[in-house]
Amino acid sequence: MSVLTRDEAQSRAKLLDVHRYTIELDLTTGDETFESSTVIRFAARANGDTFVEVRPATLHSVTLDGEPLDPDTLDGNRLPLENLTAGDHELRVRASMRYSRTGEGMHRFTDPTDGETYLYTQLFMEDVQRVFAAFDQPDLKSVFELTVTAPEAWTVLANSITEHLGEGRWRAAPTPLISTYLVAVAAGPWHSVTTEHHGLPFGLHCRRSLAPHLDADADELLEITRQCYDRYHEKFEEPYPFDSYDQAFVPEFNAGAMENPGLVTFRDEFVYRSAVTDTERQTRAMVIAHEMAHMWFGDLVTLQWWDDIWLNESFAEYMGYQTLTEATRFTDTWTDFGVVRKPWGYDADQRPSTHPVAPENVDDTASALLNFDGISYAKGASALRQLVTWLGEKDFLAGINTHFARHRFANATLADFIDSLAAHTDRDVHAWADAWLRTTGVDTLTPTLHGSNGDHTLTITHHGSRPHRVAAGLYDLDLTDAGSLTLRERLEIDIPQNAPQPIGKRPALVLLNDGDLTYTKVRFDPASFETVRTSLSGLPDPLTRAVVWSALRDAVRDGDLAPTAYLDAARAHLPKETDLALVQGVLAYASAQVADRYVTPEQRPAAVATLSALCRDLIRRTEDGDHPGLRLIAVRHFIDVAAHPDTIAAWLADGTVPGGPELDPDLRWRVLARLAVLGATDERAIAAELDRDPSATGQEGAARCRAALPDADAKRTAWAAMFDDDTLSNYLFTATAQGFWQPEQSDLVADYVPRYYQDAVAVAARRGPAIAEAAGRWAFPTRAVTPDTLRLGEACLTDADPIPALRRKLVDQLDDLARALRVRKA
Repeated sequence: MSVLTRDEAQSRAKLLDVHRYTIELDLTTGDETFESSTVIRFAARANGDTFVEVRPATLHSVTLDGEPLDPDTLDGNRLPLENLTAGDHELRVRASMRYSRTGEGMHRFTDPTDGETYLYTQLFMEDVQRVFAAFDQPDLKSVFELTVTAPEAWTVLANSITEHLGEGRWRAAPTPLISTYLVAVAAGPWHSVTTEHHGLPFGLHCRRSLAPHLDADADELLEITRQCYDRYHEKFEEPYPFDSYDQAFVPEFNAGAMENPGLVTFRDEFVYRSAVTDTERQTRAMVIAHEMAHMWFGDLVTLQWWDDIWLNESFAEYMGYQTLTEATRFTDTWTDFGVVRKPWGYDADQRPSTHPVAPENVDDTASALLNFDGISYAKGASALRQLVTWLGEKDFLAGINTHFARHRFANATLADFIDSLAAHTDRDVHAWADAWLRTTGVDTLTPTLHGSNGDHTLTITHHGSRPHRVAAGLYDLDLTDAGSLTLRERLEIDIPQNAPQPIGKRPALVLLNDGDLTYTKVRFDPASFETVRTSLSGLPDPLTRAVVWSALRDAVRDGDLAPTAYLDAARAHLPKETDLALVQGVLAYASAQVADRYVTPEQRPAAVATLSALCRDLIRRTEDGDHPGLRLIAVRHFIDVAAHPDTIAAWLADGTVPGGPELDPDLRWRVLARLAVLGATDERAIAAELDRDPSATGQEGAARCRAALPDADAKRTAWAAMFDDDTLSNYLFTATAQGFWQPEQSDLVADYVPRYYQDAVAVAARRGPAIAEAAGRWAFPTRAVTPDTLRLGEACLTDADPIPALRRKLVDQLDDLARALRVRKA
């Protein structure tokens, strides 16, 4: 398959004006393929040659202006259109297309619970070609008319309101001008909850087997949707630009969600079938807010080329968190961003694969796909948050509304966006953009205090190049409450700092970036670090504590703080923590990174014991039943770090943790997976649990457990399923990979480390980017922290030529591995 280059896209955009797609899909022709007929009406501005993209199982016929073209001229995914004359044209393409099992194109899923089948499209970047023929680039917007034939009992959803014509035929209303990658169809026997808001149809949809769980949360989901919708209409002068708003929770979805206009698709893990914390509900609400923001920034106004993907994702990320805080009961969303989401950006920005938020060298679609990372989302959102702090929200929103008015139903670039902002401020927004959006890396701010008695000054050492408006929090020990800290003053300081800042009496803690309004690493002066060590949990605000925890995390990754010191801080302060996002984020990092990668094998038993004791403390603290979310987090992590099977095996046998919670399906699979790692269960028990829970999630749980068994035959079977048999869906591949590598089984799986590189390269080449992503992220031997693992990986990058999606994952994984080796040495 040929990837589209920016030069080719620019040339085609100069030549063509695409008016309308008329698409007919027949989904009744079998389990492997469906029929696709496309009519594209377009105009050529001059005489010339071009091509249309399509990736069929069989290309049946092609006609241009009524004249047949030879289907055999299809070269990969490109069908040449030669000797076009200036004027209007009509292209007709009829093909059979393959269903996908990897979440790309038209994904087909049969629910093991009840045997019902569901289909949905994910057409992002280049996957529209798997469903219908298209001039597939974001700046060739068009009107789309879809007709779909489906089994009689099914419902068909699309970007616009659909009408059932009878005999299984559905017709969607013509769309406004949208990009090819935003077209969406979802078909199946959906369970739906519908309502209206301000005259606009709202719908929630999921598989029938999840109906009770969707119904249980429908009021909450619709309330969040209404609140975000209303708040965006207060912020944006341009009204919601489409005729309906459906949210479909679909199976085996590769992303969190996709912003298809009028039909947002979400991974259906967001339909909770087991107990979750309020922070997890907040995350779901943020995704709802994020995707709705895309209706304006991404769908109404769309990037011209993929180098400006940040214009879509950074804006939606920032607006999702901010709007959720302003409009819903979730008022502490920036804490979760600071402790969970933002580190994703920091990590990505310190790897060799880093890139500017707004890169200039995105030469083709394969390169563009690699930029959907922590930089385009978390760093970009952090940059926008700093921009709002520097510019003021009033001027920022005025610029946004100008941008919408200038480019509605069209395409825009970074330069267009900055010009819209500049129209409403005297500040040099262009210089800000150059410093923030065209550079890479993370700045570091370090405080230094000078003086004596009650006469101190604060100087901030700035390692980096970006300007910052940063808050410095000055905290004193509360003499009336041992271990507590009180905010004396929060100073606003512009970086670079012109002169030392007088601060009077020396505070117990100086915290830079208090409030987390900029994107930077921060360090502590020695006295402040001692206060953090003893009194972190005494800080009054969870967002302030999130900044401190993030600073400790950075110090561990940089080799400036011993991993065991991070665990000691967690052991001392998490039992007193009240914010669920902080507890979850710190425990996740302490377990997956510190205990599993950063401490040496000799230190790991003590690290795991520390985490186990910490979880026991949290479980004891929550025995009164007043903190169910905190208790659920503690129980989950206690299961994950259990070094001995007796306690958790008893929980599984009893079906409950003493004092609660009862073991719902997710907790049961979690316990069984840990018992598998410890060699305390077997295939018979796994099969029995699968009989108890035959759902799709149960299938994934069984695959994870089977791959985790400390048995040579189990490992061989799991490996063959991932790398030799190409029938695993994207989700079952991931579940198997998650179970395979375990720290306790390093000797058993040692021979698979060298095999990984050659087998991952081969499976990625055969199965494409989605499986490449899963193979690089989940199947990589992350727990094999050895120089040999690093050496083998570097040789693979040099000699094996992995496809771009896998290469990027391997570059990142190997850099993280090298960092883990440095941390261990330090």
